[in-house]
Amino acid sequence: MNFKKWLLTVVMAALAVVLVACGGDDKKEDNEGATGGDEGDKPSAEELEGSVVIDGSGTVFPLMSRVAEEYMLNEQEGVSVEVSRAGTSAGFKKFLVENGTDFNDASREIKDEEKEEADKLGIEVKELKVALDGLTFVINKDNDWANEMTPEQLISIFKGEVKQWSDINPEWPAEDIAPMGPNENHGTYEFFYEKILDKQDLADNVNLQQEYSTLVKLVSEDKNGIAFFGFGYYVNNTDQLQAVHVDFGNGPVEPKLETIAEDGDYADFTRPVFTYLNVDNAKAKPQVLDFAIYAMNNVNTFAGETGFAPIPDAEAQENITFLEGLK
Repeated sequence: MNFKKWLLTVVMAALAVVLVACGGDDKKEDNEGATGGDEGDKPSAEELEGSVVIDGSGTVFPLMSRVAEEYMLNEQEGVSVEVSRAGTSAGFKKFLVENGTDFNDASREIKDEEKEEADKLGIEVKELKVALDGLTFVINKDNDWANEMTPEQLISIFKGEVKQWSDINPEWPAEDIAPMGPNENHGTYEFFYEKILDKQDLADNVNLQQEYSTLVKLVSEDKNGIAFFGFGYYVNNTDQLQAVHVDFGNGPVEPKLETIAEDGDYADFTRPVFTYLNVDNAKAKPQVLDFAIYAMNNVNTFAGETGFAPIPDAEAQENITFLEGLK
């Protein structure tokens, strides 16, 4: 009798365990039915896919490619951000067409004729200032005489008013100067031509190149070489080049992040750089708008490491507010 009672107790206990387990599974199924499945299998509402296409300024390229890299690695792995560097003007030709690029980076402001083309095509364009750049004149490492010059002396070289270093200073070598710079595809060329030369032609002997890397190589190999381009290309090649310190009237100023500002010591050679957004693409493609917002939230973070001075936080926030309003 005691054995039977003991056996019945064991059976009842085992049955209770089974019932509890089954009830738990039923409850789990009920919960899954209510939530639409296992939470871990649900795709995040913020996960985006598709592409973002950027072209334009070679000067702005290092900054925007850095922002794009961080975005793809840490924000949206499903989005491909392609950054190219055809040059500001060449980039606008790819931007202001049907099914054009999403962004055009520019080292100058958009021109009136480009605005007119956008209007004709019905493309809404938003200018986004992304950083400040200092136009930098670079010389060969072995050049130990032209380390300091005035704007007027630099301009005289590129206008062809002087041919040899000794034409600037009789104590300098009587050797032919080899001036170089970016070609007409680049906003840097246009900034130099319009703002520095006041739309006076460059001399015929100025060697104009499409690639900034080519200019770095040419100057690094020519003791008499001198070129102009954005500060970022200089600061990333200080092992091969040296920068001319420019005397604007109060002593020589070295181009560096601390002096590059619209109201700073290097102000005369400081310029804002931009990216231009196709607003219609941003409204139609969530990944384009998401990248635009990310970029404006982070350009100041990456500006210094890519050779740019940051823009005021208030200007960045103004752009962010506009972009957020497109959602």
